[in-house]
Amino acid sequence: MAMCLLAARTYAQQDSINISIVPPTDTAKLANSGVVADSTKTIAKADTLLKKKKVFEPKPKKAGMFSAILPGSGQFYNRQYWKVPVIYAGVAATGYFFIDNRDKYQLYRKAYFARIDNDPNTIDTDIETTRYTTDNLKTLQDEYRRYLDLTVLFTALGYTIQVIDAIAAAHLKNFDISRDISFRVQPVLHPNYIGMGLAVNFK
Repeated sequence: MAMCLLAARTYAQQDSINISIVPPTDTAKLANSGVVADSTKTIAKADTLLKKKKVFEPKPKKAGMFSAILPGSGQFYNRQYWKVPVIYAGVAATGYFFIDNRDKYQLYRKAYFARIDNDPNTIDTDIETTRYTTDNLKTLQDEYRRYLDLTVLFTALGYTIQVIDAIAAAHLKNFDISRDISFRVQPVLHPNYIGMGLAVNFK
C-alpha cells in the first residue's frame, strides 16, 4: 500500500513540472539576425571611412606650382574647370593687345625717325603715317609705348593673380561652410537694457 502511494505521488510531481524548450530553429534565427545586424553595421562603418578617404584634398603648393608653370593648370588640378576658359580668354585678350600695341609702336617709331634723321634716302611712304605731322607721330609713338608697357604690366598682374587664386582655392577646397559654423548679429535682451550682440556657433 505504501509503495502504491509513493508511486502515485512521484507521478503527480512529474505531471506538475512544466519544461519550456526554445525550438532550435528560433535560436538559430536569433543568432543569425544578430550576426547580420553586426555585419551590416561593420559594412556601414567601412563605407563611411571609404567616403571620407575619397574626399579630394588638393595641395596648395602643388596647385601654385602647376599654375606657375602653365596658367590654368592649377585651377584644373583643383577641379575648378570653369576657371580654365576664363583664364585663357584673358591670355588671348592680353596677347592680342600686346601684339597690336607693339606693331603700332614700331610703325609710328619708324615713321618718326624717318622724318627727323635728315636722310633723303629714308622716306616715309606708309599711307597710314604720311597723313600725320612729325609731332603727331611723336605723340602716337609715345602713346603706344605706354599702352605696350601697360599691357605687359597687366599680363604680369594677371599671371600672379591666377597663381594666388590656385593656392587660395586649394586651401579653401574643403573648408567647412555648413550651418554648424555660423556668425550672426542678433538682439540681446537683459533685465536692465536691450542691445545687440554677436553670436558664434560651433558644433
